[in-house]
Amino acid sequence: MSSSDYILNEDTVNSNPIEQFKAWFQDAIDADLPYHDAMNLSTVSDDGKPSGRIVLLRGVDEKGFVFYTNYHSRKAGQLEGNPNAALTFFWLGLERQVRVEGSVTKTTVEQSDEYFASRSRGSQIGAAASPQSFVIESREDLDKRVGELITELDGSSVPRPQHWGGYCLKPIRIEFWNNVPDRLHDRLLFTLQDDSSWKTERLAP
Repeated sequence: MSSSDYILNEDTVNSNPIEQFKAWFQDAIDADLPYHDAMNLSTVSDDGKPSGRIVLLRGVDEKGFVFYTNYHSRKAGQLEGNPNAALTFFWLGLERQVRVEGSVTKTTVEQSDEYFASRSRGSQIGAAASPQSFVIESREDLDKRVGELITELDGSSVPRPQHWGGYCLKPIRIEFWNNVPDRLHDRLLFTLQDDSSWKTERLAP
């Protein structure tokens, strides 16, 4: 099999990795893959200990990859101390993976307000009721808090909690991985240059 037979090669890949990502993301949507927007977010604590969790991608453009969370959560605390982070997407049905590395900044208040307003009322109540990542006494305590908020806000819109909002990860490295038989996988790495252009290199599988 020649390199021209591979799905991912230097001749056909988009020179802009954000646009290439969007194309693969759309492929995942078109393939009706479950949780096509799921990504592993890896962060590092002040003492150098890594942790990861699955979050959902809620936007991507030239500025970066956007997700939302509780600013009092463990992940947010780690990002406050060390804004460097990594994202990993894996679409099993397409046998593709994308790895993204960069640093995060908070989205604007307006962006957070807009996205919060687009969520279901149940999700809004949940975000306001849950002290994410903190120890709670019981499930019943959480359910009680949810019930209290439902009663308190009956007939009213749910205001976005000030401790809830978005992050945007601005990438400096994006790697596209495509499965190839005999473990001869295609790996193309894009690295951001000082002039804002992207350098493309092939990595050995």
